[in-house]
Amino acid sequence: MEEYSIGIDLGGTKILAGIIEKQTGKVVFDVKNKTKKEKGNKKTGQKILETIDELIKKCDIPKKDIESIGIGLAGQVDRQNGILINAANLECSDFNVRELIQNKFNIKTFVGNDVEVAALGELKYGAGKGFKDIICIFVGTGIGSSIIKDGKIHYGANGSAGEMGHMIVDLNGRACSCGGHGCLEAYASRSAIESRILGAVKKGRRSIITDFADSSSISSKHIKKSLDARDEIVTQYVNEAIEYLSGGIASVINFYNPELVILGGGLIQSIDEFYLGTIKKSRAKALPIPASAVKFKKAELGDYSGVIGASMLSVVP
Repeated sequence: MEEYSIGIDLGGTKILAGIIEKQTGKVVFDVKNKTKKEKGNKKTGQKILETIDELIKKCDIPKKDIESIGIGLAGQVDRQNGILINAANLECSDFNVRELIQNKFNIKTFVGNDVEVAALGELKYGAGKGFKDIICIFVGTGIGSSIIKDGKIHYGANGSAGEMGHMIVDLNGRACSCGGHGCLEAYASRSAIESRILGAVKKGRRSIITDFADSSSISSKHIKKSLDARDEIVTQYVNEAIEYLSGGIASVINFYNPELVILGGGLIQSIDEFYLGTIKKSRAKALPIPASAVKFKKAELGDYSGVIGASMLSVVP
């Protein structure tokens, strides 16, 4: 009999849940829902429970064969107690996610940060196979990252290591969702690009992106479509984001000297120009010695990096 786990990736715009074969990492069934309108502990919790319930009801695997549930959350987490401490994009704080899920489904539940679990998935089954010192960076609604040292996740003194999105790149810069100012996430995430485009449009500049996207749903695919049409505004702000992101990555390369940087997330997966431009400029901006050693790879598991990695939380020390 196969052993199965449920893996869940909860972000600012979507929740993806899958049933995973523990021996192979294979996703045998999945459910995807939007979360953009679900903000706060109560609504976010309801969406999590609804998605797990839908997953279990629609698949043909008995609940008794599901050994554990793992969930990656977009924010700072208390792994030991299963609590989402703070998630700016979800407007959640002090949220006991483990208790919520275990009380409903009576299945042992484990909690991690969303990029941390994506890094686990890539390390075991994806782009990180065969490497030991890795920085994993996901660029989407925000910017999340994780550090892999000697083949294991590096958590830091109290579990918050790897918050690259909140590196300060401008001391007196833009407001960030974390409450700070000048964070990389406020300059190089999809949300940052969206904000810059909408600000320009509001001032009267014309962009083709308004023909197929509204003010509340500019996606990475909309940005790609606009780039292909050589839209001036979108091109300008994508290039701006590449400059900031590559500067941040170069700083991390100089500091950590990794052998591999894995890049993933919606902007990376959807827009080759963004991915390739970021690599080229990151290498050029880094110091020559660490730049000569580092390799770059795109996340190989796509949307399933976090789901697969979350399913592994029950066996990660």
